[in-house]
This record gives sequence, C-alpha cells and structure tokens, in this order.
Amino acid sequence: MRQLILLLFVLLGLTANAQKISVSGRVLGSRGEGIPGATVLEKGTNNGLATNSEGTFTLEVNPDATILVSAVGFQAQSVPVDGRRAFDVTLQVSAQDLNEVVVTGSRATEGRSNILTTSPVDVISAREIRAFAQTDVSQVLSFTAPSFQSARQTISDGTDHIDPASLRGLGPDQVLVLVNGKRRHNSALVNINGTVGRGSVGTDLNVIPPAAIKRIEVLRDGAAAQYGSDAIAGVINIQLKDDSTGINVSSTAGQTQESDGQLYQADANVGIGLGGRGFFDVSGQFSNRSYTNRSGIDTAPLIYLGDNGGNYPATANTPALRQALKQRDDQLAAQRGYDRRNLRFGNSDQRNYGGFVNAGFRLMPSIGLAVYLSGGITQREGSAAGFSRLPGRYSAQNDTLLYPNGFLPIIAPTIKDRSLIGGVRGQLLGFGFDLSNTYGSNSIDYNVKNSLNASLPAGTSPTQFYSGRLFFRQNTTNLNFVRKFTELGPLATLNVAFGGEFRSDNFQIAAGEPASYDAGIPGVTPPRTVQNGVRVDGSPTFGPAAAGAQVFPGYQPSDVLNKSRTNKAGYLDLESDITERVLLRLAGRAENYSDFGSNVSGQASARVTLLDGLSIRGTVGNGFRAPSLQQRYFTSSSTQFVQGNPQTVLTANNESPVVAAFGVGSLKQEKSVNFSAGITARVAKTATLTVDAYQIDIKDRIVLSTQFNRFRPDGTPNPAVDNILGPTISAGIVQFFANAVDTRTRGIDIVANERLPLGEKSNLSLTAAANFTETKVQSVNLPPTLVNDANLQATFFDRQQRGRLESAQPRSKIVLTASYSIGKLGLEARTVRFGEVKYYDARIDAPTADNGNFLFSSIDQTFSAKWVTDFTVNFKLLPQLGLALGANNIFNVYPDKYRVDPRNAPNNFSVTPATRYVSNFDNTNRGRTLYNPNQFGFNGAFYFARVNVTL
Repeated sequence: MRQLILLLFVLLGLTANAQKISVSGRVLGSRGEGIPGATVLEKGTNNGLATNSEGTFTLEVNPDATILVSAVGFQAQSVPVDGRRAFDVTLQVSAQDLNEVVVTGSRATEGRSNILTTSPVDVISAREIRAFAQTDVSQVLSFTAPSFQSARQTISDGTDHIDPASLRGLGPDQVLVLVNGKRRHNSALVNINGTVGRGSVGTDLNVIPPAAIKRIEVLRDGAAAQYGSDAIAGVINIQLKDDSTGINVSSTAGQTQESDGQLYQADANVGIGLGGRGFFDVSGQFSNRSYTNRSGIDTAPLIYLGDNGGNYPATANTPALRQALKQRDDQLAAQRGYDRRNLRFGNSDQRNYGGFVNAGFRLMPSIGLAVYLSGGITQREGSAAGFSRLPGRYSAQNDTLLYPNGFLPIIAPTIKDRSLIGGVRGQLLGFGFDLSNTYGSNSIDYNVKNSLNASLPAGTSPTQFYSGRLFFRQNTTNLNFVRKFTELGPLATLNVAFGGEFRSDNFQIAAGEPASYDAGIPGVTPPRTVQNGVRVDGSPTFGPAAAGAQVFPGYQPSDVLNKSRTNKAGYLDLESDITERVLLRLAGRAENYSDFGSNVSGQASARVTLLDGLSIRGTVGNGFRAPSLQQRYFTSSSTQFVQGNPQTVLTANNESPVVAAFGVGSLKQEKSVNFSAGITARVAKTATLTVDAYQIDIKDRIVLSTQFNRFRPDGTPNPAVDNILGPTISAGIVQFFANAVDTRTRGIDIVANERLPLGEKSNLSLTAAANFTETKVQSVNLPPTLVNDANLQATFFDRQQRGRLESAQPRSKIVLTASYSIGKLGLEARTVRFGEVKYYDARIDAPTADNGNFLFSSIDQTFSAKWVTDFTVNFKLLPQLGLALGANNIFNVYPDKYRVDPRNAPNNFSVTPATRYVSNFDNTNRGRTLYNPNQFGFNGAFYFARVNVTL
C-alpha cells in the first residue's frame, strides 16, 4: 500500500500543470436556455467536463486552446479561447442528431445513438427524473419506461419497504442493475410473501438518490453474454452525475387528496472541479414519507367474543345462539368505541437518508491515465402494519391484559446500504484498460412494535421486539481491455474487448432476541392457553397460544447461517462495422461458481441499414441466472394459525433433508434463450421510431413452492404430506425453493419521439412508447416424489402461483408524454395506460362450509386497464430560482376493487342468513383490503410543490 501511495505521488509530481488559465461560461440553446449535460472539451486532450443543470462550466485550459462544445440534439461548435477568461456558447438545433448516445449494451470505445445500436435502449435523463413527483428510482422508471414495472406492496413484511421490480414481465432477479457500468449488489431480502416476485431476490433501486443521477439507460435485451448472471430480461445502468461546477438544491412537499401520504424531500448536488483535470460530485437526499390508508371496514361477525378471525365459537351452533352472541358483541364494541376500520392498507412510513459521491481525476492526461471513485451510504427507517389482532375471547393471538381492545402490530425495519467503486483506467500496448473493485452490502434489521408474544404468561410479554437481521455482501473485481482497429482487412472497423471478473458473495441470518421467537419460558411458567374462552396458565384444553412476536416472529438460533460463494468469469466481445451499412457484434462469456458449477453464454447481434434513416436489427443468444445465496440457504420457522390451530410454518433451505424428502435436488442455474428483431427509423428529420419484438424462453425457473400442509382444511391428517415429513419434522407446513417451471415470454416494444422547435423561445417534445408482453408457463418440473400424487402436484405449483408469473402485472403499458417550454414557463404532461391484471384463486373446488360463518368459492378476477395522468407547471422566477407545481394521478384514478361474489348477503354484519360467499382473499382479509396494488398503486391523486435553487 505504501508503494502504491508513493507511486501516485510521483505520478502527480511528473504531471504537474503547465501554466494554464481558468475559463468559465454557459452553454445555451437557440432560445437562450441553459443546456445541462453538454460536453465541454479542450481539443486534442482528454481534459473536459459536462455542464451543470444550468448549462454553466469552469475548465482549466491552455491559453491557446480550442474548446469543443457538443450536446445531444445540437450542432457541435469549436471555440478558440484566445486568452479569454469567460464566454458563452450558443448551440443550434440539429435535426440530424436528436437521439441519446448510449454506452450500455456495447463495449465499443465510442458510444452510439440509441437508434443505431443492435439492441433497444431507453434513456431517462435527469430532466425527466425531476419533471414529476415520483421521488424514487423504481417509481420514476415505472412511469417512464413501458417495459419496466414496479408497484409498492402492502402488508407483506420486508417487501413493504423494498419494491419488487421487473423488466418485460419477468422477475426482479432477472434484470441486472449497474452503476457507472459496474455490477450493483442485490438486496438481502428474499420475497416469501404473496406478492409479485414471490421467491425472488432483487436489487433495491431506491437507495440511490435521484439527485445523484445523470441518466438511466435501460437495455431491453438479454445480455448475460456481456455482463453475466441476472441479465436475462435486460440491464439497467445508472450513470451518476459528473459535474465539475455548480450547486443545485431542491425541496419537494406534497400529500394525497385524502390528506395522507405527506411527503417532504430535500435534495442537493454539488459539483467541484479539480484543477481542470477532474471532478468531485457529491449528492445527498433526505426524504420523509407518511403512510397512506385505503382500507375497508372489518366484516368479522364478532370482535370481542370470537376467535382470531372473528368467527363464532363452535358452541354457538344455532341461529338463536349466534344472534344473541352477536348482540352482546355489538354492545361491547359500541361501549368501547371500537373502530372496525382496524387495518392500515397502503404505503408504509419511510424515512430515508442518503449520500453519494462520484469523482474522477486524470493523473496523466497525455496517455489517458485516470483514477475514479464512487460510492454511497443510505439508511431507510420504515414502519408498516400487519393484520390487526382482535381482542376476541377465544383469540390465541392476544393478551387482553395488555391489549383489551386488540392491537395493530407494526414491522419497523432499518435498512442500511453501502457501496464503493474504485478503479484506474488508461492505455497499455494500444489497448484501453479498466481495473476496478466494487463492494456493496445490504442489511435489514427487523424490529416489531405494538405487539406481543401471546405464549408468555399473562401480562408479562414485551410489546417491542428485535426479530433478527438479514445481511448480504458482494465484492467484485474486474479487469477489462478494449481497442478499436480501423481498416483491418475487409472490415471498416473492429472493436475488440475482453476481460475477467472475480466475485464473492456472502449471506447471513442473525437471530432475534429470545422473546421474539420463544414459546413460553421453559422451566419458569407453562405457556398460556385458553380454557372455556378464558386464558389460564397450564391448561391444555384449547392448545397453546401463538409463539413468538405477533406479525413477525424472530429468526431462531436454528435459522442462523453465514454462507459464501465465489465466481470466476471471462468474456470476449467483438463489434465490427463490416461496411458503412452493416454492424455485427459477437459476445461470449464463461463463468464458474463454487456452489453449482459452470455456465457458458453467447450472443450474436446485427444491425443493417436498408435506406438512409431506416435499419433493421436483431439478436439471438443464450443467458443464465445463478440461484441467489438467499434462495439456496434462506430458512425461517414461525407459528401461524391455520383453521384456528397453531402450526409451525417452515421455509426450508435447499440443503434441508425436508427438501430432499420431496425429491428436490440442489438448485441450479436458470437458462434462457433470447430472440429479438426490430426496425429503427428517422422520420421527417425530427422524429424517430423503433419497434422491437422479442421472445425469452427460460428453463428451470426458480420459484418458491406453495405450502404443503400436514392437515387438510377440515383438520384431518393429509397422509401424503405426513408421510414425507415423517415424525422427525415438527413443522406442520413446509415450503421451499425449486427449479420448478419453464416459461416463455413474448412481446413487442414501440417507441416514437418528436422534437419540434416552434419558435425562437418555444419548443415541444412528444414521446409515445408502449410495451405489450405475455408470459406463459410451458411446463412444471415435478420432483420424482410428487409424480404419482395429483394433489401434491397441484400444491407444488398451484394456480395462484402460476397467476403471479403470468398475469399479476400489467401485460401492456402505454406512455404518452409532452413537454412544452416557452420563455420562463414549462409544461410537462404525461398519461400512462396500465394494462389489466388478473387474480387467480388458489382453489378450484366447489364451495365448502366453514364453521357456519362463511361459504368459500373460488373467484378469479380481472382488474381492468386504467389511465393515470400526471401534470407539472414549471416557472423560472429568477435564473437561479425555479418553482414547480403539479399533481400525479391528477384525475384521482383508482384500480378496480376486489370483487365479492354477488351471492353475498345484503348486510355483511347480519347473522340471517349466517353465510356469505367470498373469494379466498376476501375471507382472509374480511373486506378490509379493497384494491389490487400491482398496477399503479392505490393512493389516488398526489399534489406537490417543488423549489429549485441553482448556484
């Protein structure tokens, strides 16, 4: 290390500046507006930078230098310095260069316009990110990139705080995330609840402050041959700001039309020049978001005199007894002022603190030797409710000494994310090289509040618990080489890139405090039980109360683990302009994982220009996704009540003998075959159009199985499951990960852009983009143990699980955007059509009675497509001060409500008739969860104001 530091100082000394001058100015458009992100470069050198958000720059140059100024959509200019210290540069609109230059999806030394690439790439600029009031990255992408989808979940433990996201309808773990072109680490969270992405491990996009982002590139094509595991659906590359001058501060405040979901967010970005040879850019964010609640009224027949679900006790076996019990219960509820709106169904509370830095410094500009550094620290403190616990007399989930009127338990995790990228790039033997190391970690500490452990002696349980920790760490070292050859034989150009990677992953589970998982206190007092509807100690009459912290029992000592693996990879990437009209790219990658073995991926891509402005492009390749450490090793045990009886629910890891007993082998990689074909066109000089169709076949897709239960719904033993689990497994319910299904995804992406200068001071930009996609399960890969049992086959991957893969997210999305500016006034309008989604009930059997309270029937439901419209007005009060006012979902659109079967009794609270027909989800939630969250959320209109200050 000492030698390295000494070498750096020597290099710095050898490259001391010659006499230079500092020049500053502003890059302007034809109507006098500042152009952010314009490139200002000293001709003949690598000395350059990008303008800040107001188009200003400061650069150290030689007194006789010539400055090259360029920006997307404008004609480049050369400006001699001639000893001047300050000057402005006005660029004219270029009809021939209206598209973004992208770097994702190609390792060429020079980027290409996104209509000249072999694969489709969306570009979301910093201006688009801040145009509306979506304040985190996943929501920004969901409303701007049609092929990307993310919707906030509710009542789903950790998934309330880390949004599952997908590209082209595939899973959260089938899209690779990069930052500055380097692999981003995954979240520690594995989604095991009944949400979109169940069983997957994604990347938490929302830890990156929007203020730190220069642009986001979304590669909509499989790219495992270039970047490795996870890139089956595509790649999201987040480019951090690299400003060298200026300060930008903004503050946003808003709330929903229902006067909840209050948001206050403050962002700041500071760019500092490093003597004309580099930049130091730092960004920060504070965000405080209050919860929203769109719950309905609890339709439980009984509040105080029923069981956990508010049902009648078995002793109330006649209509007269039920009616009398119902009257007494209603009287108790009225006396105590009980509010039947006892659930919080909406977005969680969240408070975020985050900071990112991005820096670069040219050590030896003459040979391009430079060092770079970027990284961030983010902490998120959340609070989200689970299902409320009733104060029922027969309830095994409450202690009336602590909560005489029941309680609403809260999960309050603390999520910490750390990342650091460092590297050096330069030239060696004619090749450009890039040596880097990327470190990242993500942890989730689970805290439970307003809860109890019902199995502890009456009145003694804590009401707050620490339930344990999940932790994931990744370290990646890369060495890449690239060189562009020209006039190489018959080839016009040949870009050669190759390199290697070494990556190590680590996943840990830490136990919670004993009270968070204990079933009573052994050797002190027997667990509390229920006898004749009254809690007593030591009586086995009714069975034990629920063990562990209600809503989130802690991880137990048996769940604790610390598992690691390594991966080695090498790749070769060739890209050639064979002629002026033909571009060909070939890529191959070989990888070896220490836990499951090796994989080889390849890809061939081409673009052919048929006419000036009209090209066709296509790709064929295979890819893969390695099973995550979380999927391979995650395990947890908790007590849940099924049909009123406490059972241990075990999520068994892949190494467990339980999983082996079901005939499931070690997890292996998912394998994909990708095909895409499309056209790109420039129409009437100012408009562009791209249309791309695709097919993605995935074999051995990893899913979390449906729960296998020792007991049937009527409480009788289920011999098939009981025989597999045997007497040594105490769990009554088991679920596990398996390479369970093969799927096929087909779709088409359409993007059209038009940019129209309307006058000296006005400009109009129009975008229409759409994605249509469909995923179908082709086959289910049954373990040998289940092949001859139809019931076990249906349980392994039931129709509800199939629905989550095939139709739980919109199959189509259309985004229409218009941006108009005139002088100091700017208008932004966007409307998004979120396609229909479907819910599939888990069961297809006929209605069956349940304790005289409900009749169940399987009810599938389709939720219709909806248009959601956002609008923002921007006004420049001063050159340094701007104001924005607007609304997201300005027309207050909500998704369809969950449907109750029309055979429902007229009065939900009536006892005559004593039965009502409900769908599976409605029975579970008793009419309180009204909306499907998977389209665009269910908060309604959100109004906001934002102030921007630029210095």
